[in-house]
Amino acid sequence: MKHTPSTHTNFVIERAFAATPQAVFQAWADPQAKRRWSDCHAEHTIEYRLDFRPLGHETHQVVYPDGRVQQIEKVFFDIVDARRIVFTYDIRIDARRLSVSLVTVEFFASRRGTRMVYTEQLAYLDGHEDRAQRMRGTEESFDRLGLDLSRQ
Repeated sequence: MKHTPSTHTNFVIERAFAATPQAVFQAWADPQAKRRWSDCHAEHTIEYRLDFRPLGHETHQVVYPDGRVQQIEKVFFDIVDARRIVFTYDIRIDARRLSVSLVTVEFFASRRGTRMVYTEQLAYLDGHEDRAQRMRGTEESFDRLGLDLSRQ
């Protein structure tokens, strides 16, 4: 069996929101709010749980129309109210781990509300790579976050 080395990459996404850092942070902390904006395949979700505290977990499981099962498991390591969230997560399809990430989300007060800086460092496993797709999905989630915040 041929050994395929892991590959590594990272990306940073910055967003401005017309809401306070506390409101943006709360959108990450509240399970109902988080589910509204963060789940890219909500119609196929069969399990979602959020335990938002240090060493708490977030679990999201999806069954696609073709029968594949995607599992995302997050562990929160550092949470500072309205300032910072640091977590890791992995993505598995049919129990095959595709990637593991370290994410830091920071919230900064600005004249118009909040500047949020999202930094993701990824380790891709066994030849899997989807950086452009991952960035696009994350940006689409943040578009939904902005819409959700504007409705409040």
